Amino acid sequence: MSSPGNREQAFIGFLEGLVEREDLGALAALRRGLGRRPGEVPEMYPYVVPFLPDEEWRQDAYFLIASLFALHQGSWRADGSERDATNLGASFARLSAMRESSSIERRFVALLSCDWEDLPEHLRSAVSLLKSEEVPIDWLRLLRDMQRWDRDERPVQRAWARAYWGDRASELAASATGGSERE
Repeated sequence: MSSPGNREQAFIGFLEGLVEREDLGALAALRRGLGRRPGEVPEMYPYVVPFLPDEEWRQDAYFLIASLFALHQGSWRADGSERDATNLGASFARLSAMRESSSIERRFVALLSCDWEDLPEHLRSAVSLLKSEEVPIDWLRLLRDMQRWDRDERPVQRAWARAYWGDRASELAASATGGSERE
């Protein structure tokens, strides 16, 4: 488990294994981290600490993902059939297609706009919303994205936006021309 990718995959695999084994005690311990600062809940340590990377700046993401996963275990299928765009923007796009509501888009924009310090609260709200409609989350991708959240170039936020709004170009073009195509 030396490389970051292997560590991340092992961690997500471990979390998914808790669901497969129906380890309700472990999931309850991980849920206790919701609304708390990462690493603040000692009950989470036996499940998270063995997977923590050496770099402290990356560790908060592991605690946060563990508590969010315990809240909503729905994952994108691992068989590859839905793996094109499985970041959180794709999950929100699926939710938006299921429940057309301007509040979904507003919540998504607020999530994209938040700083790292506010990310746990926004993600908890987002995951609860996705859970309410059983929309899956790519937990491995979310873990990786969280570790790049504060980059100046905002690659995570742009990728999520592309997954959410990217397929709407034809709709926007049609509305700009009044719904008819010019020849």
